[in-house]
Amino acid sequence: MTDQAVDTDGVRLSEDPAEETGFLGRTRELKELRADIERAGLDTLSGRKAPRARVLLIAGRPGSGRTALAEELAAQVADKYPDGVLRARLSEPDGTRVPVERLARELLGELDHPAPPGAGEDDLTEALRTVLADRRVLLLLDAAADAEQVDALLPDTPDCLAVVVAEGPLTGITDVRPCTLGGLDTKSAVELLSRHTGSVRITVDPRAAEQLAEVCQAQPAALTLAGGWLAARPQAAVADLAKHVHAEGDEGTAFSRVFRLVYASLPGPAARILRLLSLAPAGLVDPHTASALAGCSVNGARSTLDDFVALGLVRAVDSTLPEYEVPGCLHAQLRALALRHDRPAELQLARARMLERTVRLLQSCRAVTETDSPQAREKLLATPRDLRFPHPRAAADWLRARRPALLASARLAVADGELDTLARRLMSQLVRAMVAHFGTRAAAPDLYGIHRLVLDVAERRELPREKAAALLNLADLDARTGRTAEALVRYRAALDAGREANDPYATGRAMESVGGAHLELGDYDRAADWFGRALAQRLARDERADAARIYGRIATTHTYAGRYGEAVRSWRAALAGYRKADDVAAHARALSELARVQEYAGRPEESLRTCQEAVDWARRAEDVRLQAALHLRLADTLDRLGDPTAAGLQRGTAERMLREESADACEIRSAVTED
Repeated sequence: MTDQAVDTDGVRLSEDPAEETGFLGRTRELKELRADIERAGLDTLSGRKAPRARVLLIAGRPGSGRTALAEELAAQVADKYPDGVLRARLSEPDGTRVPVERLARELLGELDHPAPPGAGEDDLTEALRTVLADRRVLLLLDAAADAEQVDALLPDTPDCLAVVVAEGPLTGITDVRPCTLGGLDTKSAVELLSRHTGSVRITVDPRAAEQLAEVCQAQPAALTLAGGWLAARPQAAVADLAKHVHAEGDEGTAFSRVFRLVYASLPGPAARILRLLSLAPAGLVDPHTASALAGCSVNGARSTLDDFVALGLVRAVDSTLPEYEVPGCLHAQLRALALRHDRPAELQLARARMLERTVRLLQSCRAVTETDSPQAREKLLATPRDLRFPHPRAAADWLRARRPALLASARLAVADGELDTLARRLMSQLVRAMVAHFGTRAAAPDLYGIHRLVLDVAERRELPREKAAALLNLADLDARTGRTAEALVRYRAALDAGREANDPYATGRAMESVGGAHLELGDYDRAADWFGRALAQRLARDERADAARIYGRIATTHTYAGRYGEAVRSWRAALAGYRKADDVAAHARALSELARVQEYAGRPEESLRTCQEAVDWARRAEDVRLQAALHLRLADTLDRLGDPTAAGLQRGTAERMLREESADACEIRSAVTED
């Protein structure tokens, strides 16, 4: 079969993926849409300035070429929108409405204005409108589910343009005239066929080509499938296919009739793989996904997917990976076939295999970053070759490219409700892989969504320990983004869940975090009380290192409250704990903080002695930056004590240490670069 890059929802295609894709037909529609951009709106006619972006609606059934027309229009007018084209798909392939919160977050990310994790829909849409207020962008909103969804994303500026693709009208958005799509004109329809079959087969029987276009109702998706069927059968006449399609009768749409013919011609194993693609998360499938769904080899799955591309059944995605997209117009057909031909238990097994494969890929994706550990290296070598990544960069590229499908996998696994154990494993590995490759801060918005899914499963399955963990993770993300009041509510809920699970780690962590939230809110008495509760639990369990750390948090709270005597006593208790734990670095930092409190309390001589002791401990800990900071603090204290000469020596020592550390760092970077 020839390798063709096709879009079964439009009329852009090429026989050679390296060749620039062309656009067929729709001349009248394009002219009308471009004229509609300049048309005076109701506000202009009434003498008012248009308050929002102009909305153009392209209405048509999936498979009518509506998305391709929107893309062509965007390409033609893009130069008028110098700040770029933003794209969002407002429905999942199965028709499920995408929440506005997720859409707004994704668009803000495209604009390099990432929103804080956990922000609500109103905050996100307001942020989106603010970012777009001084820009000229074209917003292409594909597969819109309803007018409310579109309205929430519209920029509050007439300098932007929104091109919306939907199946029907957008009742509720004013001043929108739909461009409703029917079939292609006959010439364009025949040209679309010839791009698959070659011009000779069309030229020898042009009437048959026109008849085939007619029975396909000139719908691009139906014509693409027909062209793929003919391309796979060089000996078949165009007239034969027209007769076959006509013989299918009037049941269903033209697309469904052609699809039934194409599906019936597939070998049994290929037909089964095609049916199971209806289970692919977000309609995105790679060879691993197809292999796991069907229970076949990865190479076999990739070969079959490439055959499907040639037949127009799936579309090759422009990606660094071999990845494919199941067209939205095909999803309902595949879903119906799967329900008809595969038992529920078989479909559930296919889902389980897909999730298990995804979990193993995520484990491998994370493990490749941990090669310093002998255990991790051993585990990685035991992983099947097909599941291994050659180096961390390849793993990160895979994680980044597959991110939409991986997040969709997590959402679908939780919504399924029958595979909660696999769902929990998937989300756990997804969190670990994202943190390993992108860091907690960069991955925070995705992590927030994953932790909410974990919470859904924990509540549904009545798993208090998992519920406590999810609430703690969500609260931590809330706290990091300044939503301290929301974090406090979640920390208290995590404490209740931890107590229900009889989990000392969760309860201790929650009590300490409740104290931290009160500290952030300026309620020092409650903060000290909750830190005290957490401390009592740590001491009862003889967890000395954690107890020392909490003594430090209590000391900090007393310092903020101006209770310096209590702060000094707490820091001395922390120092005793660090000394017993032989934690030199923590001991040095605690001495540094004790010196600060002594200075606040008006005891500069004591502060000076403590600071000098802290320098010795920082030297033992080989913490050059802390040593330099302490020398600067000594200089300030000596200035206040009236000894500028000694203060100057301390500043000189600090500056010398920082210069030497900077030079050493440059030397190390240079050596790494040369290697």
